[in-house]
Amino acid sequence: MQGGSSGIGYGLKYQARCISDVKADTDYTSFLTGTLSLKEENEVHLLRLTSGGSELICEGLFSHPNEIWDLSSCPFDQRIFSTVFSTGESFGAAIWQIPELYGQLNSPQLERVASLDAHVGKINCVLWWPSGRCDKLISMDEQNIFLWSLDSSNKSAEVISKDSAGMLHSLSGGAWDPHDVNAVAATGESSVQFWDLRTMKKVNSIERAHVRGVDYNPKREHILITAEDESGIHVWDLRKAKTPVQELPGHTHWTWAVKCNPEYDGLILSAGTDSAVNLWYASASSTNDKAPESPVESTRQRVNLLLNSYTDYEDSVYGLAWSSREPWVFASLSYDGRVVIESVKPFLPRL
Repeated sequence: MQGGSSGIGYGLKYQARCISDVKADTDYTSFLTGTLSLKEENEVHLLRLTSGGSELICEGLFSHPNEIWDLSSCPFDQRIFSTVFSTGESFGAAIWQIPELYGQLNSPQLERVASLDAHVGKINCVLWWPSGRCDKLISMDEQNIFLWSLDSSNKSAEVISKDSAGMLHSLSGGAWDPHDVNAVAATGESSVQFWDLRTMKKVNSIERAHVRGVDYNPKREHILITAEDESGIHVWDLRKAKTPVQELPGHTHWTWAVKCNPEYDGLILSAGTDSAVNLWYASASSTNDKAPESPVESTRQRVNLLLNSYTDYEDSVYGLAWSSREPWVFASLSYDGRVVIESVKPFLPRL
């Protein structure tokens, strides 16, 4: 199904590529996004959807000293988030806190809680502990994975352990397994690597070229989704990871990001450099061991996997985030700084 957009829009002043659901905000459907301007003072926007779902408002606007390449909200404290940033010459990562009375201040300033300053190479992402309240987080650069302990009250972060993926691997991002807090997937130029945080060693890998995005299915163990440059989207059962259990066609250009819905099993979002966001349904029955009854049935099932395509964008879409509070709502962010909020409620009865 092809369609434009009936979504709610919000425009940032500068280019941007990362947006995050504020999972710890249980009162409002909220998102954090940050800009990527080389010359201007960058900004972090705290956006909230009104109770009627008809308007997206900026609840807080904060200056950020550098270009923001990655942003992620703390899952247990709505005022804390992480950024990976570029100074033009090097990359850094930090944990920030929004001031408590930010709404009453003329020009509220972000408070730097801690710097993740153990990296030498280009930092790609920061991952928060996937479930519950915990002070552990992960940062990755092109060759190394670090496990940190964060002490917000004392404004410090210490490295618990680290290891190197090796010079032959160039890590670009990853995801933390919500079903096994000792397992992390890391994407690279030629593979997806799986790391055991207890030993800080690589335990397995999937050989795939140019994986841009990866996400675990939060509703089903062992299921991983990958987004790849030219070969689309693949669903993997990690117990038998030699070949994907399902393939989705992806986008007409590079598939850049993929996100599993936090509540509805099999509901997947993808974004690409073709200026589109696609909504897919990969049902549980299509990822088990049952073979299709006939080639005709298999073809029909493949066609029906795409529920909708949102095409009302003018630039590549890099940022995607489902709402944890209202799991039928998602936010997307195109490179020109346009945030769009959409509801997938019309498609839920089909699942």
